[in-house]
Amino acid sequence: MPRQGGGPRPLGCRWRYFRVILLLLLALTLLVLARFLLTDLELVTPLFGGQAKGPPVTNIMFLKTHKTASSTVLNILYRFAETHNLSVALPAGLHVHLGYPRLFLARYVEGVELQQHFNIMCNHLRFNLPEVQKVMPNNTFYFSILRNPVFQLESSFIYYKTYTPAFLRAPSLDAFLASPRTFYNDSRLLKNVYAKNNMWFDFGFDPNAPREEGYVRARIAEVERRFQLVLIAEHLDESLVLLRRRLRWALDDVVAFRINARSARSVTRLAPETRERARSWCALDWRLYEHFNRSLWGQLRAELGPRRLRGEVERLRARRRELATLCLQDGGEPKNRTQIRDLRLRPYQSGRADILGYNLRPGLDNQTLRVCQRLVMPELQYMAHLYALQFPEKPRKNIPFLGE
Repeated sequence: MPRQGGGPRPLGCRWRYFRVILLLLLALTLLVLARFLLTDLELVTPLFGGQAKGPPVTNIMFLKTHKTASSTVLNILYRFAETHNLSVALPAGLHVHLGYPRLFLARYVEGVELQQHFNIMCNHLRFNLPEVQKVMPNNTFYFSILRNPVFQLESSFIYYKTYTPAFLRAPSLDAFLASPRTFYNDSRLLKNVYAKNNMWFDFGFDPNAPREEGYVRARIAEVERRFQLVLIAEHLDESLVLLRRRLRWALDDVVAFRINARSARSVTRLAPETRERARSWCALDWRLYEHFNRSLWGQLRAELGPRRLRGEVERLRARRRELATLCLQDGGEPKNRTQIRDLRLRPYQSGRADILGYNLRPGLDNQTLRVCQRLVMPELQYMAHLYALQFPEKPRKNIPFLGE
């Protein structure tokens, strides 16, 4: 019989309303926890039909190109290796590179004759796939990083000015690009690797090759087949979001401070005509960069979409700010060499570049200090540190500039 007037609702109806409210409160609680307790989105997506999270990827080959923010990525990989007790393919003996600028050979790796495979390879080398495969497992994740060739060349000119013959003879980058053949000699390739198409060279290709369309397309396709991801330095945070997704790592694994960055006073402002000349001189690098810049954004749109990407980038930046507040003195402002108090944290200085580093906050407890030291440790010191851990029976790598 229908209910009359304004009397109380039946018990069953009230219970339905109560269940709806409970479900809404439960959903709200899950969202709050995911946001404010920094729960990884991948951990809750299976509840809503998303892809389940698998184990983290631990076999990784990073082709470390030059002057492309690659030192920052190297720091990420070194930290992950140390945290998880993974083996790293480090340069043999007193060397700091894996044979660069010669094509990589497996014998350039310390301990390769005793250990069949390593987990991580990330030091500078010139890519040579058959030899890399002698060192790395079959299920290795390959990735690299590129930078706008105009700014990569500007950085190289400053950083390698004193020992690249083509740069040494040129009074300025403007003068070099106005008449590059006056300074650059094709026959001195291994000494002039930083002066033309250096990223193309790092991938194992000929930087002096003619810009024939079929050849260029074939080489780009070769990179695409081997490398599962190519980061872009101008969009490093977005790149790291995608890298983290591919590697199935935690947020803190990919948070990083800028390593090996220059001060503003050692960066040259380039006129528009100089930039155009740089693009033309490094045309093979430009094609590589254009292709993988488009590829990166296509993958970001397909896998994350604009809204989620913005959220993930902000999470990354927020965590970086938190760690800067925790670890760094003076609000995290980078310091020049003379301002860095701890000699072990002073970065290597090269050419005309003024390379910056960091001062840590005093009074950190031991555990926090270890975390913060890893975040700011320059690459040569970190390599020497890992070498000592991995090969305690061998003489330690000498870092001579630390005694200056």
